Amino acid sequence: MGRDPRVDDYIEGAADFARPILEHLRALAHRVLPGAEEAIKWGMPHFTVSGKNVAGMAAFKAHCTFVIHGDGRQGDAMGQFGRITGIADLPDEAVLTANLQAALDRVLEKGTALRIDGTRKPRPEIPMPDDFAALLAATPEAQDAFGRFTPSQRRDYLEWITEAKTAATRDKRMAQASEWIAEGKTRNWKYEKPRRNA
Repeated sequence: MGRDPRVDDYIEGAADFARPILEHLRALAHRVLPGAEEAIKWGMPHFTVSGKNVAGMAAFKAHCTFVIHGDGRQGDAMGQFGRITGIADLPDEAVLTANLQAALDRVLEKGTALRIDGTRKPRPEIPMPDDFAALLAATPEAQDAFGRFTPSQRRDYLEWITEAKTAATRDKRMAQASEWIAEGKTRNWKYEKPRRNA
């Protein structure tokens, strides 16, 4: 199962009441979503299949939330299950399992399914936008660092930039990306566990 150390850190840093809830939801997600990977998105742990968001969870000062993507929002808290203050606040496990499987089906219907042999279909390339390429070219440190990034790290930046809803947001993201890349930082550098000196 694809566990991310940033999710371990997130759970460890949560309030005492929240940790058992988050561990329960994490175990459930991996049980129901074979091959799921973990990630930190929008500052909260997510469970993805073939790179697509299926579910996410978050801990706040006095409650937790669980989000199943595509199910809509219900109540006054993020997600579909209201303010979760204990495992007893969650619906029956059969309900959660059915909702997660339905979300997985939605992901698979969008053409991101695993192959029959269980391997992942390659994710389509995101073409380098001309304006971002020009911005990187104007900053040799950024261009060199971007070239050293893994395909996944480059994709994280390109996704972030190309998914911007407005030109102003896109410009702001490109400027921020160029600055971070020049410093050798990946898109999710804030959530990465610092490396210890040997």
